Amino acid sequence: MSEALRLCLIGATGLIGGKVMEECIGREDVRLQAIGRRETSFPRGLRIEYFVAEPAKWGEVLEALRPKAVICALGTTWKKAGEDEAAFRAVDYDLVINTAQAAKEHGVERFVCVSSVGANIASKQFYLRVKGEMERDLTRIRFNRLDILRPGLLVGRRENDRRTAERIGIAAAPVANLFLHGAYRQYRAIKAETVAQAALALSRRAARGRFVHDNDAIQRAARTLPQLVAD
Repeated sequence: MSEALRLCLIGATGLIGGKVMEECIGREDVRLQAIGRRETSFPRGLRIEYFVAEPAKWGEVLEALRPKAVICALGTTWKKAGEDEAAFRAVDYDLVINTAQAAKEHGVERFVCVSSVGANIASKQFYLRVKGEMERDLTRIRFNRLDILRPGLLVGRRENDRRTAERIGIAAAPVANLFLHGAYRQYRAIKAETVAQAALALSRRAARGRFVHDNDAIQRAARTLPQLVAD
């Protein structure tokens, strides 16, 4: 039996992070670690090493843990950032890049990052432009393997209340998806658990390179995650 993958989750308190933890319940092929800025609750039955520290200390924690792979599910919203560009950038760009640099410095070989559909450094939308800048500079860090996930609208229950537009979008998603074809398929809504499954599956892959995954590629990767065998 192969050794369990030492996997560190960054962003456990968010929607994708929570789903990653759920997907790790009962898995013997993953040794899950996580770093966060605050305490959080965990799914029943989960085995995890969770460390609370200020972001400036995350590098020290990574040095102690020495994970082989990192899943980065960090991200905030315009509303949670107080509609302040600097506050938004501090999380979605600075914190992601600083964490990735620390991970690389301390021997992490594989880095899986959740970004967004439409990420583009030339975008007129501030949100998508920051995501594009983050992806560009993440690539420059040169992990052995980098996987960037660009999901569409995430479907799943969050702890915090959603914005009205987001709730409407999720409710309309099953119908809207039917009209999104060709190049527009990437904008379809996607289940958060599917993204989490893909992130886990990709964290296990050893092939070197930089890979960007849209909705369809995320779904394909999710299907490759080995299923747990029922007792």
